Amino acid sequence: MLFINGAWRKGAGDEFTSLSPVDGSELWRGHEASKADIDAAIENAHEAFLAWRKKPFAHRLAIIEAFGDALKENKDDLARTIARETGKALWDASGEVAGMIGKGAISVKAYMERTGTHETEAAGAKLRIAHKPHGVMAVLGPFNFPGHLPNGHIIPALLAGNVIVFKPSEMTPLVAEKTLKLWEKAGLPKGVINLVHGARRVGEELIAHEKTRGVLFTGGVPAGLAIHKALGGQPEKILALELGGNNPLIVWDAKDKTAAARIIIRSAFISAGQRCTCTRRLIIDDGPSGDALIEVLNKLTGKLTVDKPEAEPQPFMGALISAKAADEALAAQDRLIKNGAVSIRDMARAEAGPAFVTPGILDVTKASDRPDIEVFAPLLQIIRVESFDAALEEANNTKFGLAAGLLSDKKDLWERFALEIDAGIVNWNRQTTGASGAAPFGGVGHSGNHRPAGYYAADYCAWPMASLLGEGPVSDDVNIIGIDS
Repeated sequence: MLFINGAWRKGAGDEFTSLSPVDGSELWRGHEASKADIDAAIENAHEAFLAWRKKPFAHRLAIIEAFGDALKENKDDLARTIARETGKALWDASGEVAGMIGKGAISVKAYMERTGTHETEAAGAKLRIAHKPHGVMAVLGPFNFPGHLPNGHIIPALLAGNVIVFKPSEMTPLVAEKTLKLWEKAGLPKGVINLVHGARRVGEELIAHEKTRGVLFTGGVPAGLAIHKALGGQPEKILALELGGNNPLIVWDAKDKTAAARIIIRSAFISAGQRCTCTRRLIIDDGPSGDALIEVLNKLTGKLTVDKPEAEPQPFMGALISAKAADEALAAQDRLIKNGAVSIRDMARAEAGPAFVTPGILDVTKASDRPDIEVFAPLLQIIRVESFDAALEEANNTKFGLAAGLLSDKKDLWERFALEIDAGIVNWNRQTTGASGAAPFGGVGHSGNHRPAGYYAADYCAWPMASLLGEGPVSDDVNIIGIDS
């Protein structure tokens, strides 16, 4: 069902379904939005904007807080829905819902510190810097975090006074519907958030609409580049892109190999490798220390459990988003091996079902071709080098720039790494998938367009207006050379 102007209605486009990657069962059946549906969503959102932007901040905040309360009351049900529709382990899905709950307070703090209204004295007058909303914002969500990542755009956009037309991934429509029902429960005025379903066509029509004033996208690089191109020559539309990464993790002069291996595992294989910040390339020394690390890493990886989301005890990993995604990941592994990569541990289909795979580790040091792409799966590529200089060069040998990490006992190496690495999220002795909601989130290069989300989402949800204020009655206190001399 679509949600337009506060009412649920059937889409007029093609029918499609959402199948669980866990067991292939049908979770959702509905229709895409037609062009008329999209026009209605945007037109009604625009009408709602004219009133919503005038509401006091306290009013908008009360709605956000009510949504947070609804999330808390329904967190278990929403987590189970996320687990069923994405295939991720229940503990992982529960963590996603916790991130959604925490986003409210973080976004309020960011709004106050980075935007809002501030006054100072300047040039004999008061200087006021206020921030104003853009209008109708199109939020295009991903499948891997279907609740948390769209929520990271929606909440700060609403706080700033914008309105939303939300198109979730066509792989996760059920999570989106359940989330919208919680917004409905929170008392959101009609038209302030609208939900439209569908694939690429729906996104393209939503982006192209003349009343769309912002596009907030999280997803893959090809789609992000297409959106960027489509909006060329339209400076009136703000664009925020959170894209993927071919993320490096260097291990150098780290004595505790077991500790390093555990961090590597959390970096590369969490969420079955379906996080944009997952480590894709492990860069280590080509010597006995590197040999020892690989041995420990391989041993610990062999102990990881892969199973259905609600299995007991809880597995470390669940499924990929679909059997097709598993096919594509296994094909990527095969291509690397054909190009000379050496398999340390094969990524293979797991017993739990066709969308489940086990973690894979390849040594690609001597591979003739290592495509600079994001393999969105639990496949770790090891690259061995002879010096830290070479490790840094290899880490930056990518068109991406999302996440990077260093595991090392030496602070001087970290300081050099932080100075020379080209990435938006750079961690020391922590997993590359570790990010704080109180910090900016995003990357450079093909990983985004320098509008990081997270704490800095407030920046692209409002535009600054500068004013000089001469308080009191109008007075003639301005000298004009040639008249008053």
